[in-house]
Amino acid sequence: MTDKQKIFADEYLVDLNATRAYKVAYPRVKNDATAAAAAARMLRNVKVKKYIDEQLEKLHNERTADAQEVLEYLTSVLRGESSAEEIVVEGCGDGCSEAKIMEKGPSEKERLKAAELLGKRFGLYTEKVEVKDETERAEKLSNIESILNQMKPVQEGD
Repeated sequence: MTDKQKIFADEYLVDLNATRAYKVAYPRVKNDATAAAAAARMLRNVKVKKYIDEQLEKLHNERTADAQEVLEYLTSVLRGESSAEEIVVEGCGDGCSEAKIMEKGPSEKERLKAAELLGKRFGLYTEKVEVKDETERAEKLSNIESILNQMKPVQEGD
């Protein structure tokens, strides 16, 4: 991989904007359309693609939570097992106050939000309810039958 390809790949990883990355690596290119076309070709280069994929995998492993971690966190919030530090100011007399750090569990609102997100994830809210109005259905069938009956004499007369 060339130095310019590495610069392109590193710049691409900043914001995933291939055109901008190409213009940084190759400053003589001023036209956006030219840079976009060349950047698309560059992204198809095997060595560049491999380098970008490796770097993205490193970023994923180090910085981002995977699905399992997110589900575990939401479950701990739902169950009230997680906690956060909160600064509480207490008066200690004579106009003085003292700040203390206290552990605080999730509020009811936070627990409800976690339950909602977990419910969406597991498809608990996708139930479709179909309400059929029998009288409306009967009226439509009756209308169709009357139209068909009106058409029969015309067909027989032909």
